[in-house]
Amino acid sequence: MTATALSQLKSTIVLAGAGKMGGAMLTGWLARGLDPKRVVVIEPHLSDDMRNVNFAAKGVRLNPAAKDIGAVDVLVVAVKPQMFREAGPQFKSLVGARTLVVSIMAGTTLASLKDVCGGVAVRAMPNTPAAIGRGITVAVAGAGVEKPQRDIADALLRATGSVEWIDDEKLMDAVTAVSGSGPAYIFLLAEELARAGVAAGLPEALATRLARETVSGSGELLLQSDLPSGKLRENVTSPGGTTAAALGVLMGDGGFQSLLTRAVEAAAKRSKELSK
Repeated sequence: MTATALSQLKSTIVLAGAGKMGGAMLTGWLARGLDPKRVVVIEPHLSDDMRNVNFAAKGVRLNPAAKDIGAVDVLVVAVKPQMFREAGPQFKSLVGARTLVVSIMAGTTLASLKDVCGGVAVRAMPNTPAAIGRGITVAVAGAGVEKPQRDIADALLRATGSVEWIDDEKLMDAVTAVSGSGPAYIFLLAEELARAGVAAGLPEALATRLARETVSGSGELLLQSDLPSGKLRENVTSPGGTTAAALGVLMGDGGFQSLLTRAVEAAAKRSKELSK
């Protein structure tokens, strides 16, 4: 099943949490043809973006009474992890033995999903570019998830970008550290590149524009090119030139590779701590 097959889904889907990520998923589902009458949104505290959405006009049911929802085939949990245990009883009342529970909560294990919600679970880690349909999500299916259910999960997750599946849940801590937290590293690069430009004498507005356009344009080139990132880097680097001088600093002892390795290790360690 592909994302375009969302229009063929006849399941009742409950989205618990319509914040930035949940809202992005809902927007993607509807844009790809999912029948809004199949969607129920549970979100008592709508974000500013979601508050401006006319759910009734779209045909999406917002915060109906549990007794009015009916049989739920898929529950997508997009609440903040710290709210999950508190809201758990409400979720569990919607879940049957074969209900598919898809979680995009960081640090929430398959075992926790089973314990709190019941059903059969898929754990997924998206990232913030999902807001513009350019995210990357990694997912792992728990015991009892059958292929048709995994296909449904894949189609729902693919509405915000690419999806990769893994078999070992233990890898999710590293996934969180690389792609889940990764956008922050890229934003920091743009931030610090602009600051370095100001330090080199550029006006702040110009330095900021140069940094943003350079980071976004390079990312697009990386996406569209078949070349490895290392080769693209080499193509920019003339021997003895300005880029080589800069890379001598960034790739030296204690440079970029060392810093990123330590950063990813720290994020993965924290992910493990949060999942306990």
